[in-house]
Amino acid sequence: MKGENTYEVIIIGGSNAGLSAAMSLGRSLRKVLVIDSGKPCNAPTPYSHNFLTRDGATPEEISTIAKEQVLSYPSVHFQEGLAQSAEKKEDGSFDVTLDNGQMISAQKLVIATGMKDILPQIPGFQECWGKSVIHCPYCHGYEVHHTKTGVLANGERSYEFASMIQHWTDDLTLFTNGVADLTNEERSNLSQLNVAIDERPIQILHHVNGQIEKIEFEDQSTFALHALYAAVPTEQHSTMASELGCLITEAGYIEVDPFQKTTVEGVYAVGDCTSPFRKVSIAVASGSICGAALNREMIQEDIERKIS
Repeated sequence: MKGENTYEVIIIGGSNAGLSAAMSLGRSLRKVLVIDSGKPCNAPTPYSHNFLTRDGATPEEISTIAKEQVLSYPSVHFQEGLAQSAEKKEDGSFDVTLDNGQMISAQKLVIATGMKDILPQIPGFQECWGKSVIHCPYCHGYEVHHTKTGVLANGERSYEFASMIQHWTDDLTLFTNGVADLTNEERSNLSQLNVAIDERPIQILHHVNGQIEKIEFEDQSTFALHALYAAVPTEQHSTMASELGCLITEAGYIEVDPFQKTTVEGVYAVGDCTSPFRKVSIAVASGSICGAALNREMIQEDIERKIS
């Protein structure tokens, strides 16, 4: 494979996981292209927490520094754009087509396209998402601990989620937005944990610049609170992995081995699209592991060619 539009590795997705993989590969002297659409899932979040040396930094600050450091390696290249499709060729290499029609080729492919949150159609929810309507106590819980807090969830996950969040506050209400799908035992346990259950259907979230102030229900009654955890469903941000034949788990994540290798030879995946643990630190770790493992694979292939 030769030419200006050919690389050893193409990384689709230039957020924390993708850039981390690019750094490991750049330090391994690999010719790498990072393709990024510029739409990270943590964009609405004002601050990133629980990441050593960057606790409290904004996602944009972290991304800017990461990109600057990664691109200091001359073999790493960055291109803004949306990768629309990827095809594995008979020789095992890949052709990636961008939304502008450009085709780029590489020996290996890393998918770092993340997950898409499916937000409920509740007015005010989207404006608060990532600010005062939050998904993870390890990312946001300390900042709202010991405040009047809610959990918006129903079904199987609601009991587990509420049981966990009560560790951060003693003023917690589980909002099920309709009849609660809880067993009698779960209701009793939550009561003993001082977690109230509110089954009123929700009409709107009132907020000021994304800071939630109160929930208004369909009967026009309201409930004031400071923070609301929400368990929202997710889906793959891109269908590229499944189109390539990568196995997707029952939970909706790309299946990878401990070295971030998918079930399709030559394809690796990193970050949120492979794991329910949506943290910057874990995304960075997965990218670093992937870069090292992928480079080792390519070294072994090169050795086999040289000594055959």
